[in-house]
Amino acid sequence: MTTPAPGATKASYRRLHAVAPGLSVCAIAVLAALAIGRLIPTVSVLLIAIVLGAVLRNLIRLPAVLDPGFKVAAKTLLRAGVVLLGLQLLLGDILGLGAGMILVVVGIVGIGILGTLLLGKWMGITPTQRLLIACGFSICGAAAVAAVDGVIETEDEQEVITAIALVVIFGTLMIPFIPFAAGLLGLSGQQGGMWAGGSIHEIAQVVAAGGALGGAALGVAVIVKLARILMLAPVMAVISIRRRRSMSGTDSTLRRPPVMPLFVLGFIVLMLIRSTGIIPGAVLDVAQVGQTALLAAAMFALGTGVHLKSLRTVGLKPFALAAASTVLVAGTSLIGILLVG
Repeated sequence: MTTPAPGATKASYRRLHAVAPGLSVCAIAVLAALAIGRLIPTVSVLLIAIVLGAVLRNLIRLPAVLDPGFKVAAKTLLRAGVVLLGLQLLLGDILGLGAGMILVVVGIVGIGILGTLLLGKWMGITPTQRLLIACGFSICGAAAVAAVDGVIETEDEQEVITAIALVVIFGTLMIPFIPFAAGLLGLSGQQGGMWAGGSIHEIAQVVAAGGALGGAALGVAVIVKLARILMLAPVMAVISIRRRRSMSGTDSTLRRPPVMPLFVLGFIVLMLIRSTGIIPGAVLDVAQVGQTALLAAAMFALGTGVHLKSLRTVGLKPFALAAASTVLVAGTSLIGILLVG
């Protein structure tokens, strides 16, 4: 049995010592966000965490010693959280939707992303910003934004913050709108649930809208939403492949992203393991809390990068794109649901 070299041990200790302060603050913030989330269950813990980070950044001067830990949380913990997200998916439930509804979900994500990207290009929005908004609004909200950030390693974290803020704003507006509109359109409880799951951005927002619809709507809303989350893996793989191609012929010293990012592969593996049914329910419950905590830590760290002065310079274009994307995704979802019955 070999023992670590003294130099390696010292280097590991130095790295741990460097990131410990920032990670400790993240841990405290996660506990606070979870506590607030229990008091306000309709508000995403991820939103609470990012708001806490932004408030802290703009109220006090944060010491530079926290930065290394914040960087680890915003990247490494974020990817770990996306991996654990795979344990929320049960393939049997998704397949139970039927071929028609599965095709509708694929259409929602595909049309939502492509349409938002084209609209964003027409509006003159940066490629990164429109990609973050497109995936966040078409797949699964803040987690999708975070996953894209993990693949493309966004240079301007302000664009990540903006996309997440827009997800929260428009997703929250959809909570009362979908039940109201479903009633006006005369949709059945199941159709209303499908529309909520196919249209609303965050799963917590879907649960709130599904609960408002009542009856069997909540269950089907969550399953349709999980089907959209399943699209996270292929979409991230496509983004990674396109990024590799765009980097071909550039500086050979630049690190090209893998065809399948490791955290996306982990997401798929855990999803497949969950679908076998071998994981006890208690383990899944703990994993869900862990996934929420990891993503909340990442969101808090990203929130500490928010400067209110710079938010004022964002402009109206991202808001207009977010509104258009919401209408596009909701419209595609409604048409698809009416077609498949």
